[in-house]
Amino acid sequence: MAAPGKNIPRCSGSGLRDAFLVEPSESRLGYSLFSTQHGITSNKESHVNVSLVLTVIGPDRPGLVESVSQAIAQQEGNWLESRMARMAGQFAGILRVNIDEGKADALRNDLMALETKGILINVETSTAEGYESELRPLTLALIGNDRPGIIHEISQILAQRGVNVDELTTEQSVAPMSGESLFRANAELRAPLDLKVEDLREELEEIAQDLMVDIRLDLGT
Repeated sequence: MAAPGKNIPRCSGSGLRDAFLVEPSESRLGYSLFSTQHGITSNKESHVNVSLVLTVIGPDRPGLVESVSQAIAQQEGNWLESRMARMAGQFAGILRVNIDEGKADALRNDLMALETKGILINVETSTAEGYESELRPLTLALIGNDRPGIIHEISQILAQRGVNVDELTTEQSVAPMSGESLFRANAELRAPLDLKVEDLREELEEIAQDLMVDIRLDLGT
């Protein structure tokens, strides 16, 4: 407060404007010095996430999935989609993990370290969404007497027609009456829109006669 009897300087018009006008560079410098002195930091650090695709295999035993999930959780990764199953005494699967790019290498190292527990893991960075275009969903079901080469013969026809296999499950069982080995396969497919489904169906039926199997091809949903 000014002392009694003293004249208080006044600013008006352009003088008032100039009194509060600060050059941008001076303003940034002043804020920088102020923030440094008072411990203020910018919170604009960006985080880029990457998708990792893992294949896992190891002797079937309790705790295998827990070991893998623990390594992912320790690096704050997010376990997304996965397919896993026990087969012939081994446990195998494939899964996708979303993680901060800066922690991806650390996660790789942690997963590789699980080899000491008999768990073999391969890690790949997903750089694309896969085979993407205008595709028509199809389903394929097959059953017949088991013999070598069934999947090879079918997949060869599909590849020649540009048909992509999204998911494939197969199994071998014993026929209840004859005791012969049966082979079953179910597949989720995606075919180009210009593919004539009837032509593909006829081609599969021809090979089915040679393989002595029944094949059904339908439009998917």
